[in-house]
Amino acid sequence: MDILLTGSVAYDYLMTFPGLFKEQILPERLASISLSFLVDSMSKQRGGVAPNIAYGMALLGEKPRVMATVGEDFGDYRTWLDSKGVDTSLMKVVPGLFTASFFATTDQASAQIASFYPGAMGVAATQSLKDLSSKPDLVVVSPNAPDAMMKFCSESRELDIPYLYDPGQQVLRLEGNELARDMEGASFLFCNDYEFGLISKKTGWSLDQILDHVKVLVITRGKDGADLYVGGDSVHIPTVPENEIVDPTGVGDAFRGGFLVGYSQGFNWKLCGEIGSLAAVYCLEQRGPQSHAYTRKDFAARFRKHFDDGGKLDVLLK
Repeated sequence: MDILLTGSVAYDYLMTFPGLFKEQILPERLASISLSFLVDSMSKQRGGVAPNIAYGMALLGEKPRVMATVGEDFGDYRTWLDSKGVDTSLMKVVPGLFTASFFATTDQASAQIASFYPGAMGVAATQSLKDLSSKPDLVVVSPNAPDAMMKFCSESRELDIPYLYDPGQQVLRLEGNELARDMEGASFLFCNDYEFGLISKKTGWSLDQILDHVKVLVITRGKDGADLYVGGDSVHIPTVPENEIVDPTGVGDAFRGGFLVGYSQGFNWKLCGEIGSLAAVYCLEQRGPQSHAYTRKDFAARFRKHFDDGGKLDVLLK
């Protein structure tokens, strides 16, 4: 299956705070909050939603395409993605701009405070699905410049291309009518439980009403797993026990990558979600969204310790 991923491409600057954010916040002083955290570690990682998802898919044998705008500092990152099996031919370098940057600090309870500089991502809407030489089987519209997200959803509908709508962090920027417009006709809506609450509040739509507009809804719930809603049915996907918790950055993207691999193979929804669940744990056990690695054989062996695939994962081992 030809899956085209659109969304942010960024360098992640990840820091850890050896305490708890909640202990530093004075509720009665929120109007004048001024905090500076002395962190005890920092690392620079390759990130961004689109390549994070693509990296996870490539680990399981897929060759997804990424369409995005990047900065002049993208050269080493492109070499890395190419070496892992990601098609970067649609990643356009914008002269005079840096690649987007994500600055995140995580505390001892895995709470996270972050900032995002868009850089070259800010001109992502200069690209168009109409310029593609071949029509993909699925377009993933993930967090990006808001005008680009709107454009790619609109073009997907116009060109009759199924699309997965994943507004993510941009839920904060998007208005209810914008969210409703781009959910209408989407094949999938992906969000975490907090984002779902915001989407529901901004649109005024309940769970059942959202399902009137999208075919498949997937809500990830952190340590509580994920829930899939489709065709009047719901499926709960439990988490896979982790060997250790190192860094939550990119875990949701890893879940999406695993899910999409299952979808591209025509697996049932439950199995797609379970593949996503294990892919997410591999990411959680390493620092950074593209630091984890495994062979497909190792993935299948660990999967079968927790789930019954009925032998279907054998297709990934060929």
